[in-house]
Amino acid sequence: MKKENLPPQPDLSPAEVDPVDLPENAFRELGADEQYRPLMHPARVYPEATPYSVTMGLVLAVIFSAAAAYLGLKVGQVFEAAIPIAIIAVGMSSALKKKNPLGQNVIIQSIGACSGVIVAGAIFTLPALYILQASYPEISVNFLQIFLSSLLGGVLGILFFIPFRKYFVKDMHGKYPFPEATATTQVLASSVSKAEAGSGGQAKLLVIASLIGGIYDYLVATFGLWADVVTTTAYSWGNALADKFKFVFSCNTGAAVLGLGYIIGLKYAFVIFAGSIFVWWVIIPLLGMTADYAAMSATDIFSETARKIGIGGIAMAGVIGIVKSWPIIAGAVGLASRELKGQQGQQKTIRWQTDISMKHIAYFVFIALVCVLLFFWFGVIDTFWQALVAWIVVTVIAFLFTTVAANAIAIVGSNPVSGMTLMTLIIASGVFVAIGLDGTRGIVASMVVGGVVCTALSMAGGFVTDLKIGYWLGSTPKTQESWKFLGTLVSAATVGGVILVLNEVYGFSGKTALDAPQANAMAGLLEPMMMGGSTPWILYITGAILALILNWLGVPALAFCLGMFIPLWLNTPLLIGGAISYLVGHSSKDATVCKARTDRGTLISSGMIAGGALFGVFAAITIMCGMPVPTNGHEFVPQILGLVIYAALIAYLYFESCRTGKKS
Repeated sequence: MKKENLPPQPDLSPAEVDPVDLPENAFRELGADEQYRPLMHPARVYPEATPYSVTMGLVLAVIFSAAAAYLGLKVGQVFEAAIPIAIIAVGMSSALKKKNPLGQNVIIQSIGACSGVIVAGAIFTLPALYILQASYPEISVNFLQIFLSSLLGGVLGILFFIPFRKYFVKDMHGKYPFPEATATTQVLASSVSKAEAGSGGQAKLLVIASLIGGIYDYLVATFGLWADVVTTTAYSWGNALADKFKFVFSCNTGAAVLGLGYIIGLKYAFVIFAGSIFVWWVIIPLLGMTADYAAMSATDIFSETARKIGIGGIAMAGVIGIVKSWPIIAGAVGLASRELKGQQGQQKTIRWQTDISMKHIAYFVFIALVCVLLFFWFGVIDTFWQALVAWIVVTVIAFLFTTVAANAIAIVGSNPVSGMTLMTLIIASGVFVAIGLDGTRGIVASMVVGGVVCTALSMAGGFVTDLKIGYWLGSTPKTQESWKFLGTLVSAATVGGVILVLNEVYGFSGKTALDAPQANAMAGLLEPMMMGGSTPWILYITGAILALILNWLGVPALAFCLGMFIPLWLNTPLLIGGAISYLVGHSSKDATVCKARTDRGTLISSGMIAGGALFGVFAAITIMCGMPVPTNGHEFVPQILGLVIYAALIAYLYFESCRTGKKS
């Protein structure tokens, strides 16, 4: 790690002194002869990977890994930790009066952000083994499998993406919106702004929102003071509708999920909710009219049949993404091969555009892939040639889907990793059955393979955000790339431990279990393929056709199909949060005021997400220490109280967001 005593710096003219605001051309396309100049001057050296920044990054990676794992297993959505971590980094550097804090804050954010991406890769897949273990006790899951699957997948994601960095963050400057990277960059840039008091105010607001969201979710999760899900089935009239027409409406009342909906925004929250409504208010009632489903509840119809249409749609959305990204893949491979052959030109690469060399990347990829093969052979599959086949599947799919994940993040800020992983499981399962790797051995092999691929794609998608932030601010890519590996190691270890704890406390099957919607979907996909059951290909094909139609109509197919297999009660609060975001963004006739209010709401929502998720982990520890799991959520009083308190939380988010700016 570099200490903060730096080598002599070049003499700069007054025009070259580091600016305190992002350049005017930071977020638009550049002219033919126009150059982008980041905040940190490319000719100077700044403190980046220091003992302070690396330690802070690792501590935040541990904290947010635990928080994101809990929230993701509860609601199926992993919040992006980049913005909260960036705010904490800026607040800490201001409080400690750090000199030249910007480069260090970028490293803190980059290391800490490993938490969300590693969590997504692990919890979308590996809990499925616990879910299937209830039916097949011979399935075994251990910490080492979870840890190595997450670690090796994360390392592959880093290595596979680095050759694409220049294309996404430099060559496509201004052509991709990078919504999350934009917001995080603005936060980090405040550490060099003259208005440091403003960043301190942001940190205070974040803490307050975190406490409100955290205490709120802790009280309901630990003591059940009000219903965590309000539903029409809690009332006699609602039960009658559910029994006769299979009609149900429900909504999770958690603070974290509400904040998540605000950040997602109305457009995509509405598309996700529309997919959910299509399943719950169209498909399930229609199926309920048939003799085969008349005796089943709406929830059972959803779990056993309807959501599988969404699985097929998500898989097809992944295929569509690869087809659209093929020119990017071919271009990046050509760029990497030219660098390996030394045909990249003789000019010296400036600090701001220096990556780990392609020769080193090739060497590290070779080592990582050998480790993956050994892990499959000795830790998962006991036959070498079957392990080799699994290794080939991982290598090919992880590399091909890298650009899909990065492209999605660059455009909409949302990584379709769960859909791409579902497709991986379908391919892997078909291949494994063909080579005789089926039954419970095939289940474990497929799910671990899926975990490695899922984590690799999640990391690739998240890493493009980190490197774009570094590009805008002027960090050294090589430094970000190098220290990302350590953040991955720490996050993988944390996630493995948290999954084991949450399984002991809640489990992943039963009345008090965590929902783990993606893992349940993958378990439902995998079981019939591996255990010789009837695979519902007609449902998958229906979903695939639906995705093609949606894509043709210009509807985000992935978001719609994701809504089809995430439960309704988890999608409804996303729409409510998105609607609040829309109302805040249109609360004044002054566009500047609206933007300031929207940004304030994003900060509050980030705090609610972080606080709710962190206190959710505390709730799990409290229950593990002996507190009984609340079971009174469907009673009349908790339902009414849940509605009232949830309305108060909604009012807080809206009115607190609108406190900034002049009144219209």
